[in-house]
Amino acid sequence: MKIYLAGPLGFSEAGRSFYQREVVARVERLGHVALDPWSDDDILGIDPNLGAEIKAAQGMPYGPGKRDVWRPLNVRIGAKNRALIDACDLVLAVLDGVDVDSGTAAEIGYAFAQGKPILGYRGDFRLSADNEGATINLQVEYFIRAGGGTIFTRLDELERELVKITPGGQ
Repeated sequence: MKIYLAGPLGFSEAGRSFYQREVVARVERLGHVALDPWSDDDILGIDPNLGAEIKAAQGMPYGPGKRDVWRPLNVRIGAKNRALIDACDLVLAVLDGVDVDSGTAAEIGYAFAQGKPILGYRGDFRLSADNEGATINLQVEYFIRAGGGTIFTRLDELERELVKITPGGQ
């Protein structure tokens, strides 16, 4: 399966390390294709120069010039992520944090609207729900569960959850 990896882990050095070493590697070890929005690899040929242009923007000094470079890049990043979700068979969303990352929540909503199954991984033990009956934000949790997915708390559970959601596995 082609699995889109939604989540905020690419924003920090520690998060990127865990994300690459554990999340991406595990998806690939299980024989699936990771559609990784944080990767510079453009395996679908969506926007081949985007990664290099992002790196160049990151290296610019703070100020109006940097802001002006980021504005059109942000549109292209959003379009790339949408195209990756459109191309995927399933979304795996990292739900860690005191609240689900807003970009991740948007990707979950978009994937649900497109009829894509969604699995949520929450390895974070902090409480993050709207009330005692939820695990995370109730609307985000609704989209995951209403689409046939679930939320699990250990990456070791990924293979079992993928089998449940894979066509023919239910």
